[in-house]
Amino acid sequence: MTPLQAIGWRWTPSTLDPAWAGLIAAHPQARPARISEQHRSGYLVAETVDAAYRAESLPEWQRAGSYRKGEITPESRPAVGDWVLIEGEAPNALRIVALLPRFSAIKRGAAGEHYKQQVIAANIDTVFVVCGLDADFNPRRIERYLMLVGGSGVQPVIVLTKSDKDGADVEAAAHELRALDVPVHAVNAKDRDSVAVLAPWLGEGQSIVLVGSSGAGKSTLTNTLLGIEKMKTGAVRDSDDRGRHTTTHRALIALPSGACLIDTPGMRELKPTGEEDVAESFADIEALAAQCKFNDCKHQKEPGCAVRAAVERGEVDAQRVANFLKLSEEVAGAANKLATRLAQKSDTKVQNKSMCKRIDEKYGRH
Repeated sequence: MTPLQAIGWRWTPSTLDPAWAGLIAAHPQARPARISEQHRSGYLVAETVDAAYRAESLPEWQRAGSYRKGEITPESRPAVGDWVLIEGEAPNALRIVALLPRFSAIKRGAAGEHYKQQVIAANIDTVFVVCGLDADFNPRRIERYLMLVGGSGVQPVIVLTKSDKDGADVEAAAHELRALDVPVHAVNAKDRDSVAVLAPWLGEGQSIVLVGSSGAGKSTLTNTLLGIEKMKTGAVRDSDDRGRHTTTHRALIALPSGACLIDTPGMRELKPTGEEDVAESFADIEALAAQCKFNDCKHQKEPGCAVRAAVERGEVDAQRVANFLKLSEEVAGAANKLATRLAQKSDTKVQNKSMCKRIDEKYGRH
């Protein structure tokens, strides 16, 4: 592999996206690189697996994103996994001149009261949803992760770690996740032979992101895939099997298999952006809903509700249905906030024209 291929570049001039080709042609002195780390103070970019260097970013990326007219939105700023064009030489004279359009992105609603989107990782082929077979195991949280991944163009794979622990019930966990219709693999994250089952998604040029709560075993899995102790790991609390944040920021790591992996900090909040399609992660419930007597059935107390009938027959988990309703409500709420934000970007121009008109009427043409 070439140095760029080792960090995920897999295109030739004939297969390059026209938008990418246009930007490359517009910057003939620039060359591709990949965002390997993102910090508050800026970005590190990589051209090889061996080193990453700080690069000066565009001025608009150095400010917090905004949904105001004329400003760049938070999710439009570069994130780990993005491909950019750079000029200059490492280590102290690199500068980013353009961001190449993403072919995929995993996003969530950022923590806090105000609406904002946050990109978890960009240009990803597969997401490993990592969950421990201990007190960390939570099918409802896994469903939430899958909702965020749905529609992103990324293949989800559920990785159940700690299969070697006393009390780990792989069959019971697989049974609870049977309705999700995605690959599920139970592994001992410390055992290289055990994690070999993930090889189909770790081929040359593939990019993978690990998501999951703190203590789920993401960093341990990363170290095993690397074959070295690169990522810091920590013990979980005996009281609840929850871990502390050993990964403090997202980082792109090249694996011996030729794939690239992004380990992420554990996320306590998994808020939707409003762009998700809940039905994609709950196809079984949507199919039942289509059989309800009323098209606007809320699956509560309405007569002829096929969803409730399936729950009563034991065909669908009642908690899964409750989570479906909860997530549907959250996505609808986020979609309303997103629509308001987008309207604000459009209304700013109208408001400015109205203000100018009032000034002209009061003080004359300015």
